[in-house]
Amino acid sequence: MRSSFALIATAGIIALTLSGCASAPAPEAGSGDSSNAVTVKGDFGDAPRVTFPTPLAPDETQCTEVIAGEGERLQEGQIVMLGASIFNGTTGELVQSVGYDDDAAPLAVGGDTLVAFTKGLSCAREGSRVVVVAPSEDAIRPADDPSAAEGGDSLVAVFDVQRAFPARADGAVRLSRDGFPAVVLAPDGRPGITVPKADPFETTEVEVLKEGSGEVVESGDAVVVHYTGLTWAESDVLEDSTWPKGAPTIVAVTDGEGGQMPAGFSEAVIGQKVGSQVAVVVPPSAGFGDQGNATVPPGATLFYVIDILGVV
Repeated sequence: MRSSFALIATAGIIALTLSGCASAPAPEAGSGDSSNAVTVKGDFGDAPRVTFPTPLAPDETQCTEVIAGEGERLQEGQIVMLGASIFNGTTGELVQSVGYDDDAAPLAVGGDTLVAFTKGLSCAREGSRVVVVAPSEDAIRPADDPSAAEGGDSLVAVFDVQRAFPARADGAVRLSRDGFPAVVLAPDGRPGITVPKADPFETTEVEVLKEGSGEVVESGDAVVVHYTGLTWAESDVLEDSTWPKGAPTIVAVTDGEGGQMPAGFSEAVIGQKVGSQVAVVVPPSAGFGDQGNATVPPGATLFYVIDILGVV
């Protein structure tokens, strides 16, 4: 699964981000002559047979839903599991095929993803097969200069959206104990954290801020999470925090070795239900110890707010 994501990243696919609105906004792209000119055959979830006249030269990104999905349209901030076939729209060459044969690849929509995919996937839902056709100036990341891509090759993508995860925890709100850092959520779900001036807890302490109703996370699971971490003493946001990056991520959590996060982070997530939001104080012994790392000071106590969005 992670090797598939690495392959997608090389094609420029990285991330879609969900707002806090109750309903999805209007799609950023619709059907057009170029997207309707792409013929796709084959079963959903299998690598499709794709044909189209070349060169395709759309003036703007277009999206056609070939197989209708269900539920809300995708929005920026979600992680989806999909199959993807990427083509050069000018030459017709297949650039990449990934995520098929029961090996769906994760894609975080938004953030640093290609503009074309953010726009194109906004017309998709879970269960959709969509065709996305984009001009060269949209086949870039948001931070890139569009003028540098003008006049290049167009892009054609076929996505099978097999699974879509929410972008924020949706569990029932619970109150935390006195002395715990205060957490206030922005409309899009981003946590604002105020750490008390008191000395931190000396042991790993977990509070459930929202209690979900989904499956229970087990040791060894790959979990979709959205989180902010900071140092207790300085309230400096940790560089690996996902909210500033605009999209959730997938991490492995374990109750022993092999996890991708500090032991206290894994301890807070394991045993919780999907849809929950948890806060955890992580002492140095369950964090980065007396040595710290490149971004965490030695002996630092950490505090995380974690939205648990799904198990892959």
